[in-house]
Amino acid sequence: MVSAIATLMVDTYATSYYNKKKMISGVVVRSGDEEAVTHTQSHQHAHSSVPMMMGDSIFELLRYRVISQVLEVGIIVHSVIIGIALGASGNLKTIRTLFVALTFHQFFEGVGLGGSIAQAKFKSRAVTIMALFFSLTTPIGIAIGLAITKGYNENDRKALIMEGIFNSASADILIYMSLVDLLAADFMHPRMQGNGELQLGANISLLLGAGLMSVIALWA
Repeated sequence: MVSAIATLMVDTYATSYYNKKKMISGVVVRSGDEEAVTHTQSHQHAHSSVPMMMGDSIFELLRYRVISQVLEVGIIVHSVIIGIALGASGNLKTIRTLFVALTFHQFFEGVGLGGSIAQAKFKSRAVTIMALFFSLTTPIGIAIGLAITKGYNENDRKALIMEGIFNSASADILIYMSLVDLLAADFMHPRMQGNGELQLGANISLLLGAGLMSVIALWA
């Protein structure tokens, strides 16, 4: 819960920061229009509307970038924890079930993160770095698990506390980002709001996806 609140604070401050930048740019455009008193009113309107539209698109782009970066942080924390659990496990049956759960988790998280990164329109270098972080965190977690397997007791009190803290932190981040920044934005989109069939399909898909992930969690 604390992580969800912290994520809310970060998201709020980031959005507020970009809002202020947008307002400042709007003031600059407005003052420029006031100085151009010789222009006709229609020309003034055309002159001011273009920067406003550009400002809106830049604001949306920056917002998508904040969302994708915070989302990746949550996924990275989650992936490292699962990797450690998989690497430190000495039970073949547990390894198999964790591997199946990990495959599904990574696939759906990758799809969600990939879509978010695509909307953010990062440069190729940034996309490559984010893809590498996503791809390497689980193997790194597995390597850490293998390294500590001799002295690691998954039923130890301290180990359970640390695992619980990291799991809850990543879960809070992912739940908040999925509900507030991803699902809410998509479900409130004018295209979704104006199409009843699309709304029904999206809601059914959401419920089915949540149900399937809950079933997978039985083996995680």
